[in-house]
Amino acid sequence: MNYKHLLKSKKYKIGIWGTGYIGLSTMVYFSKKNIKCVGFDINKEKVRKINSGVIPLKDLEKWFGFNIKKMVKNGSLKATTNPNDLISEKFIAHFIAVPTEKDGKPYYKPLMSVLNNIAKIGNKKTKVPPLVIVESTLAPKVSDKKILPFLKRKKLQIGKNILFSVAPRRDWFIEGVKNLENLDRVYGSTDNYSAKVTKDILSIVCKKLHIASSYKVSEMVKSVENAYRHMDITLANQLSVAFPKDNMREVLQLVGTKWNLETFHPGIGAGGYCIPLSSRYVLSQIKNSNKLTLLRETIKTDDNMGSIIANSIAKKKLKKIGILGLSYKGDLKVSVLSKVIPLVKSLKKKKLNVKLFDPYFTKEEIKKATGVETFKFPSQLRKFDCIIISVNHRQFRISPNRLKKYVKNCKLIVDHEGAWQNYRLADNYYLTGAGGWL
Repeated sequence: MNYKHLLKSKKYKIGIWGTGYIGLSTMVYFSKKNIKCVGFDINKEKVRKINSGVIPLKDLEKWFGFNIKKMVKNGSLKATTNPNDLISEKFIAHFIAVPTEKDGKPYYKPLMSVLNNIAKIGNKKTKVPPLVIVESTLAPKVSDKKILPFLKRKKLQIGKNILFSVAPRRDWFIEGVKNLENLDRVYGSTDNYSAKVTKDILSIVCKKLHIASSYKVSEMVKSVENAYRHMDITLANQLSVAFPKDNMREVLQLVGTKWNLETFHPGIGAGGYCIPLSSRYVLSQIKNSNKLTLLRETIKTDDNMGSIIANSIAKKKLKKIGILGLSYKGDLKVSVLSKVIPLVKSLKKKKLNVKLFDPYFTKEEIKKATGVETFKFPSQLRKFDCIIISVNHRQFRISPNRLKKYVKNCKLIVDHEGAWQNYRLADNYYLTGAGGWL
């Protein structure tokens, strides 16, 4: 049975469970190919915006580079808060893109709830068995320990009345060219038929597909590749802490000129859904973590970076700290597991006066996430004797002459991603990892 042909006939649809960055982009890119998509989300305002032709995640507008109103108007893009709207034999593919973490740890309740809904379709003895594609990040062995046993308890036969694959995402929501169409995509399935159908469907959008020998392999890819990055970033931080007077950032830039090495720079820690979580995902399935001491120590060092930076600032007798950026990455509104949050906590423990500004967040959102107040940018920069730029939001890159006027009395400026590195600021400006930043 040709699923691609069925979807292109518009008689059948794709269901997307979760309309965050991953789910929304799945919806939009398949809709762009004239495939009917319906996304489920518990957020009523997000659903309302999608159905009005408005991208609910404002920071994705430039990443997409196209308007979604036409897709909504022609009926290929729709969202709902009612899960029953997706429980129909008309939905022959289901992409699961719900969060699989809570408080920095693996958490699968939303995932299992979605599977419970999809299982109802498989039990209807449909002509076209539904395919489940998990895009959410999974810890190794979760499919074997949770997902597949659950589906079997629902009296579903894997590969017959329900198909199953794991296809993690790698999108870089900063650069539009690194998206669902152009990036390499890995997928793995429980059986040959599921693999064939998965390839048929993913190839509608994805140009570079790599099939894993099984779902077990594809399930591990996302966590392992990000665990590698986590260790590399943490080694950069450890080197900077070990040699605080030396320009470790320059050293690492030159190290990165070797043909088989990537450049990493020291900073305030690794943030976001992927990198810091992946090491924990891997360790969560190992009874004896002593077998993975590198990952265990990586997490320990990464979690301690906020305290190291706070101690350094306190020793310099700096009292008023202004932080630019709550997001874990520039030009995104994502504060989940942002390393700024533990940094603020560590600074407050030192009895320092901390305020934070991020143009993507309201003052209420900043207060809720960090417990501190915001300030006016750039005019109130002059109030601080220490400024930390944690992300490279484009709104932070104001004219050099204007900026210098506001920071001329600041005693220390620490720049994590180099937002101001070409501004020729005074000797008080340091890139993280440069000699003397700590």
